[in-house]
Amino acid sequence: MYLTISAQKMGSTYNSSVGNYVDYLEKENEDRLPEQREEFFDQENDSVSPQTVIDEIDANTAKLRQKDPKFYSIVVSPNKKELQAIGNDPNMLREYTRKLMEDYAKSFHRNQEVKAENLKYYAKIEHERTYRGLDKQVQENAPYRGEIARLRNEIRKVERGESIGNVKELEKRIKEHERLAPHKQNGQLVAAGMQKEGPQTHIHIIVSRRDVTNTYTLSPMAKHKASEVELNGKMVKRGFDRDSFYQAAEKTYDRTTGFKRNYVESYVGRKAHAKEPGKFFAKVMGLPTKEKDIAFKLLKTMGVKAPNIPTNKVQIAAKIIKALGKGIDKARGTGEDMGY
Repeated sequence: MYLTISAQKMGSTYNSSVGNYVDYLEKENEDRLPEQREEFFDQENDSVSPQTVIDEIDANTAKLRQKDPKFYSIVVSPNKKELQAIGNDPNMLREYTRKLMEDYAKSFHRNQEVKAENLKYYAKIEHERTYRGLDKQVQENAPYRGEIARLRNEIRKVERGESIGNVKELEKRIKEHERLAPHKQNGQLVAAGMQKEGPQTHIHIIVSRRDVTNTYTLSPMAKHKASEVELNGKMVKRGFDRDSFYQAAEKTYDRTTGFKRNYVESYVGRKAHAKEPGKFFAKVMGLPTKEKDIAFKLLKTMGVKAPNIPTNKVQIAAKIIKALGKGIDKARGTGEDMGY
């Protein structure tokens, strides 16, 4: 599971209206028949028009300053295993989203209890992703694509008689650069704009910064996790517990879909590895045999080569933390299936 929360982008990308973002999320529906389209939905309704989303979010901005974000974007990206476990079922993803927004509401630390019905939000399921210019695969391929483009341009010059060269030799060099390029998909070099293969279903959630009554502000970007501050002579609770939300998001998915999550792919496990690797590997070695075997298979799929495993847990922490840790950090850096 990969989950992100970000504030509305202001300036040249998005203006004060949510309209541009809604238009962006409608891109998959452009060439589809009405019955094939994915509609916006909220806590109660399965179909909400794009214009309603724009009107409702744009109008729910009382007392916000011009430079304040008017809404937040939550993107939930289940990984391949998680999607396969539910057969990529959009109905189950809608059910999960509604339960997720209950978790989101509970993560706010306020004097009054915050519930999902206090939120003004709209969500949409998408099934496709394309590579962007900032993606690691695109950037690492860029030098090879640049040299290939230069060589092809040189071939055109030779063919036009503007330059002297051996076309066959230039074509040979092009094939060599194509072979050496690190990232390919279906035999083609990965480039910006190319559609990603495999299951790519994910959920976009637009949630207003103001509650549904347009009375008070709910910001998941608050620096305070859970604290109290005196305001006008009264103690006021404030903050948003991201850690609690991320854990709940994962547990809710597993409970809703029946997905069986191994410790090493859990939020708690990844966090333990990052902060207390010794305890992480001791925990892995203490798992039941079947779960432990699965754990090491999962680590291997992340590009981790586990050495011979000693029986003493202290030896384990000393011997394999370095080897496994580097592999997991490398996998986490790809941004694929590794956390929030």
